[in-house]
Amino acid sequence: MAAVQVVGSLPSGQPREAPRQAIPERGNGFRLLSARLCALRPDDSSSARTEIHLLFDQLISENYSEGSGVAPEDVSALLVQACRLVPLNQNHLVSKVSQLIHHLLNRLQVIVDEQHLDFLLAYTISAIHQCSSWTHREILQALAALVYCNGSKCQKYLPELLGKTGLLMKLSDLAQSDPEVRRAAVHCMANLCLSVPGQPYLEEPYQNVCFQAFLTILQSPKSSDMDDITFCMLLQNALKGIQSLLNGGRMKLTQTDELGALLAVLKKFMFHGLPGLNIEMPTVLYPTPLPQYDGRTPIEPQQSESSASRPTLTRACALQVLSAILEGSKQFLSVAEDTSDHRRAFTPFSVMIACSIRELHRCLLLALVAESSSQTVTQIIKCLANLVSNAPYDRLKLSLLTKVWNQIKPYIRHKDVNVRVSSLTLLGAIVSTHAPLPEVQLLLQQPCSSGLSNSNSATPHLSPPDGWKKAPAGPSLEETSVSSPKGSSEPCWLIRLCISIVVLPKEDSCSGSDAGSAAGSTYEPSPMRLEALQVLTLLARGYFSMTQAYLMELGEVICKCMGEADPSIQLHGAKLLEELGTGLIQQYKPDSTAAPDQRAPVFLVVMFWTMMLNGPLPRALQNSEHPTLQASACDALSSILPEAFSNLPNDRQMLCITVLLGLNDSKNRLVKAATSRALGVYVLFPCLRQDVIFVADAANAILMSLEDKSLNVRAKAAWSLGNLTDTLIVNMETPDPSFQEEFSGLLLLKMLRSAIEASKDKDKVKSNAVRALGNLLHFLQPSHIEKPTFAEIIEESIQALISTVLTEAAMKVRWNACYAMGNVFKNPALPLGTAPWTSQAYNALTSVVTSCKNFKVRIRSAAALSVPGKREQYGSVDQYARIWNALVTALQKSEDTIDFLEFKYCVSLRTQICQALIHLLSLASASDLPCMKETLELSGNMVQSYILQFLKSGAEGDDTGAPHSPQERDQMVRMALKHMGSIQAPTGDTARRAIMGFLEEILAVCFDSSGSQGALPGLTNQ
Repeated sequence: MAAVQVVGSLPSGQPREAPRQAIPERGNGFRLLSARLCALRPDDSSSARTEIHLLFDQLISENYSEGSGVAPEDVSALLVQACRLVPLNQNHLVSKVSQLIHHLLNRLQVIVDEQHLDFLLAYTISAIHQCSSWTHREILQALAALVYCNGSKCQKYLPELLGKTGLLMKLSDLAQSDPEVRRAAVHCMANLCLSVPGQPYLEEPYQNVCFQAFLTILQSPKSSDMDDITFCMLLQNALKGIQSLLNGGRMKLTQTDELGALLAVLKKFMFHGLPGLNIEMPTVLYPTPLPQYDGRTPIEPQQSESSASRPTLTRACALQVLSAILEGSKQFLSVAEDTSDHRRAFTPFSVMIACSIRELHRCLLLALVAESSSQTVTQIIKCLANLVSNAPYDRLKLSLLTKVWNQIKPYIRHKDVNVRVSSLTLLGAIVSTHAPLPEVQLLLQQPCSSGLSNSNSATPHLSPPDGWKKAPAGPSLEETSVSSPKGSSEPCWLIRLCISIVVLPKEDSCSGSDAGSAAGSTYEPSPMRLEALQVLTLLARGYFSMTQAYLMELGEVICKCMGEADPSIQLHGAKLLEELGTGLIQQYKPDSTAAPDQRAPVFLVVMFWTMMLNGPLPRALQNSEHPTLQASACDALSSILPEAFSNLPNDRQMLCITVLLGLNDSKNRLVKAATSRALGVYVLFPCLRQDVIFVADAANAILMSLEDKSLNVRAKAAWSLGNLTDTLIVNMETPDPSFQEEFSGLLLLKMLRSAIEASKDKDKVKSNAVRALGNLLHFLQPSHIEKPTFAEIIEESIQALISTVLTEAAMKVRWNACYAMGNVFKNPALPLGTAPWTSQAYNALTSVVTSCKNFKVRIRSAAALSVPGKREQYGSVDQYARIWNALVTALQKSEDTIDFLEFKYCVSLRTQICQALIHLLSLASASDLPCMKETLELSGNMVQSYILQFLKSGAEGDDTGAPHSPQERDQMVRMALKHMGSIQAPTGDTARRAIMGFLEEILAVCFDSSGSQGALPGLTNQ
C-alpha cells in the first residue's frame, strides 16, 4: 500500500496561503525538516520507512520555544503531508505520526484549521479501525488534540464517534481492557464537549450521550488493572467533560435524578485520595434545604469550654491530612513544569500542577506567619518538608525554595524543641531535593547571621570556627584542625550551625519544653542533634564541594559522636563518615566533574582516615551488642579512597583487612551482608588486587557468605564475587604472570561450583553469579583446562550460562549472561568451535538477538557474537550461516517492538549488528560465501542502508566496544574487503565477486557522500 486513501482528502491543486513571515532564525529547524518531509513521496520500501521514522523523530525532538515563528497553517499542512506518507498497514509509522500530531499541536498551541481538519480526522478515524490495538492510545491522543476547540467543526464525524456503536463509546466503555486507551477515549470526548464562544454547541443528543458516559465513569470503582495515576486522570477527564457541558455547553440537567447522581459523585470525590477514609455515598444526593429559606428557625450553637481550641486542633488535623497526601506524591507532582511564561489557548496539565505547587507554598508560608500555636507551627513545617521532598524544583521557576528558606531560618532558634527539630528536617529536605540545585547553592553561601534572629529564640548559638574544641571533649579530639575554615570566609553557615548543635553545650536560656534531652545532659536534646547530623549527611551527599572545606573538623565531630554512649548518635556519626568517604571517592572517579585542583588532596584524605582508624571506629566495628552500628561502620570502612588506603600506615591497612575478614563470621545478617560488600570493594583496590593471599582469603570469605540463608547476604556476596573475578581479569592483563601461576586451582574449582549454584538462585544473586562465571571461564589457563577435574565443571558452567541467556529472567540477568558469554569467547584456550557446547552457545545468542523484547540484551548478544577472532571458533559452515542469517534478521527487526521505551536503543542495536556482520565478512572462508551471497541478494538493500548509516554515524554511547569514529568503521569495511580479495575461491564461483561488489559499492557511496577528493585505496576494478 504505497499511498493512503481516506475520506476527506484535500482537493488536488487547491492553492494554499503563503506561509507567514517568520521572525528571522526562529523556526528554521521546523522549516528545514518540513521541506524535507514535503519532498518525499509515498514509498513502501524499508529505507523510505527508516527515513520517515528519522524525520518524525527529529520533528518531535526539535526545540520549539515561545514565539518560534512557525505559522499554524504550516503545522497543519505538514501533518497532512506526514499522514499522506504513512499507509495504514504500517503500525509503527502510524503510531509515530500520531505522536507527531499530538506533540506539535500541544507544543506549538495550534488549533487545526477547517481546511486540513477534515483530512486529519478521516485519517485518524480510519487508523483506529484498521491498525492494531496497541496503537490506539497514541491515535486517540492525536484525535484529542485535533478536536480540541474544534467540536463544532466535527459534525459529520459525530455519528461515527459518539453514535450508539461509535468508536469513542466502545473504547471508553467499562469493558475496554486497556485502561490507557479508555482514558484517552474519555479525553477525546471531553475535548469534543469543549465549546468556543461564538461557535455552535454540541447537539443535545450528543451532549446527553457524553454526560451519561462521564457520569458512569465517575460512579464506577477503580478496576484492578488500572494504576492510581491513570485512574485519577480518567476521573479528571470525565469531570472536565461535565464542566464543559454545564458551563460552555449550557447543558440543562432537566431530570432530578441526573442532578442528584452528579451531586453524589462530586461529594464523594471531594474526599478522593485522603488516606484512611472510606466514604460510602448514596447513588443520589439531593440538596439540603437551608433553614433561612424553608421557614425553620436556625438552632443556636452551644458554646463549650474547649471551643477556643477547636480551630487550632482543626488546623493541625487538616495539616496532618495534607502532609499525608503530599507524602509519596513525587510521581504525581513530577509532571509539573513551569519554567517559562505560558500564553496558550489552554492550560496544560503540567502547568496546572505547577500552579497547585506554587499555591501550596504560598498558603503554607502564610499559615506559618499567622500561627501562634507551637504544635500547629510544627505541623506546618512538617507539611512544608513533605512538599519540598516531593516537588520537582528543577522543573519550576526559581524563588520557591528561597522563600521557604528565608522564612524558616528564624524557627531554628525557636523556644520549642519540636519546632526546632522540624525546622532542621525542612532544611534537610531542601538540601536533598534534586541536589545540587544552583538556587540552594546560593542559599548555603549566605552570611551566617542572615535571617537567624528571632525574639522567640532559644538555642542554639553559632560558635566561631573551632571554638567548640575548647569545650570539654573526648580524648579522641585533636587540638588543631588542618582544614577548618577560618575567619569571615565561612563557606557554609548551615554546616557551621549543625556542628554547633551537635558539639556545643546548650545555653542556659533553653526552654523547659526541651523534653528530648536527658536529665543532666549538657548538650542539645538528642532529636535535635540527630537531625543536625542527618542534615550534615545530606549536605555531604548533595553539596560535597562545599562540605569538604570542613573535612577535618567533621572528622573530629564524627570521632566525638562515635565515642558517645548513645548508640543512635554513634550510628548517625558512622552514616556521616560513610557519606564523606563516598564523596571523596566520587571526586577521584574518571567521570568526575571536579577539577583536579578542586579535589581534597590525597595527603589530607590519609590524615582524615588515620584520625578515624585511631579513634573510636575500630571499637564500633567490634561492638557486637549493636549490630546495626557494626554494619554501618563496615559500610563506612568500605568508603575509603583507594589512593588513600595505599598510603595508610601498614598497621592501619592490616587493621581494616583483619577486622573485615573476622566480621565475615558474624551471626548477624546485617553485619555479614555489610562485610561481604566491603570485601568486594577492597578486592578492587590497586594495592591489594595482586596480593594472592588477600584475594584468596577474600574469596573464601565471600564463598562462605554465598551459602548464607539470607537473600540479602547472598546478593551482596554474589556482587563481591563478581568484583573479585573482575580483579582476576585485570591481573591477567599485567606483564607479570606470577598471580595466575600462584592462584590456587582448587580455589578456582570451588569458585566455579559456587557460581554455578548461585546462577540458580533469585535474580538478585543470579545476575552477578553469571558475571562471575564469565570472568572465571575467561581467566582459566591452559594448565587448568588440560586437567580432567576441570572438564566437567567447564561444561556445567557454560550450560548454566546458556540456560540463563535463554531464560525469561530480568533484563539485568540476561544482559549479564550475554556479557559473560562474550567473556568466555575471549579465552583462546577453550575449545570454542570444536566443543559440543559451541552450537548451543551460538544458538542461544542468535535466539536472543532476533527475539528478545529488551533491546539492551539484544545489543549485548550481538556484541558477544562478534568476539571470536578466528573463523574456526565459529564452528561449521552451517553454524556460521545460522549466525550470519540471524544477524541479518535481527537487523530487519531492529525496530520491531511494542514498547516505545526500546526505540531509543534502535541505533545502538543496529550499530552493534552492523559491526558483527562486517566482522563475520572479515573472517569468512570460501565455503561460507554462497550463503552470504544468497542472503544479500534477498536483503542487500536493507543491509547496505544500515551499514551506510553505521559508517556515517559517530559514537552511540554504548559500552559494547564498537568502533566509535567513522574512520575506524570505514577501516573495518576495508579490512573485510581486503580479506574477501585474499580468499581463494573455486573457478566459476560468483559469491566472492558479488560480496566484494557489495562492499565496494558501500565504500563508494560513503566516499561520494563525504565529499573527499582523494583516491579510494583498496578498491578493485569493477
